[in-house]
Amino acid sequence: MQALDATVLTNARIVLADQVLEGAVEITDGVITDIGTTSKRGTDLNGDYLIPGLVELHTDHLETHYAPRPKVRWHPVAAVQAHDAQIAASGITTVFDAIRVGIDEHADMGMDELRILADAITAGVTAGRLRADHLIHLRCEVSAPDCLDSFEKIMDHPLVRLASLMDHAPGQRQFAGPDAYKVYYQGKLKMSDAALAEFIARRSYESDTYSDKHRKALAALSAERNIALASHDDATSAHVDEAVELGIRIAEFPTTLEAAKASRDAGMAILMGGPNVVRGGSHSGNVSARDLAAAGLLDILSSDYIPFSMLQSAFCLVEEVPGISLPEAISFVTKRPADAAGLDDRGEIAVGKRADLVHLRIEEGIPIVQTVWREGRRVI
Repeated sequence: MQALDATVLTNARIVLADQVLEGAVEITDGVITDIGTTSKRGTDLNGDYLIPGLVELHTDHLETHYAPRPKVRWHPVAAVQAHDAQIAASGITTVFDAIRVGIDEHADMGMDELRILADAITAGVTAGRLRADHLIHLRCEVSAPDCLDSFEKIMDHPLVRLASLMDHAPGQRQFAGPDAYKVYYQGKLKMSDAALAEFIARRSYESDTYSDKHRKALAALSAERNIALASHDDATSAHVDEAVELGIRIAEFPTTLEAAKASRDAGMAILMGGPNVVRGGSHSGNVSARDLAAAGLLDILSSDYIPFSMLQSAFCLVEEVPGISLPEAISFVTKRPADAAGLDDRGEIAVGKRADLVHLRIEEGIPIVQTVWREGRRVI
């Protein structure tokens, strides 16, 4: 007999790990308890797709709600609520909110403010008012003088589960070429040529002085606390070798085919941005995520700076990259990021897993979210 507290979602195209099954899913006490082709009474999904809730490892989006304009600050609780609503409406049921650690000279926020954001996330989680399951990702700017001190202030926060090591100084990673750095920062910060030259000299000095020792110290502290580590914007095989030595298992946004191949050879999970997939290329001229997917060098998709791009990019891959099936594409935004983060209770529609689910339909080529459940509770 069906349990009294069971929920049944029927007449759905259920995206499983290896197939799309037409049938029904039963949920009891927040867990998937049955998957079958037999029609059952329940909520009729009208033949639409039912996929696992998305697992987002890297989104910078929260900071844009808190600091929407230079020198403008929004109430941190309101910022978290707005961010959470947009995340959930994009089909994301688990999100690692990225908070910067280490303030470079163009940053508009200090460490005290970032702790305020972390505490606002915690308050929302504790009060049960957030739609998605929120954890914290520390984006560590290793060339910043205050990076290590700031990390030590927040590393024992209970929601911190992931850290990435990055260096946005000129001549490093994403900005290996001076022209790209000049275009990006001079355009963003509206500097004169003289001011930019001084800025570049200072940032280069800081990178030379702090980056290596901060990488090693942060890796050791993260290992002691079971914080998963990611490298960021690796451009060369040497960068990947360095990451492997530090025990890093996730390669975030490799900027070249060389770095992606080296990451694959090292057994690292390769993460790329959804906007790169949807746009058909990197906005900064780096390697195309579609090309990496076609070469078998993609494991995880992140929304990066546009929450909805995560879901959109998965369906885009099916249309644009030959050989990628819908179950594989959905795994890039569900099971694979969950596995990389050590979250083995979610990320797939399977008996015994959390009932984190998204009901969607395709309209004009775009996946439109209809309903979202987290642990069996409807949140959208």
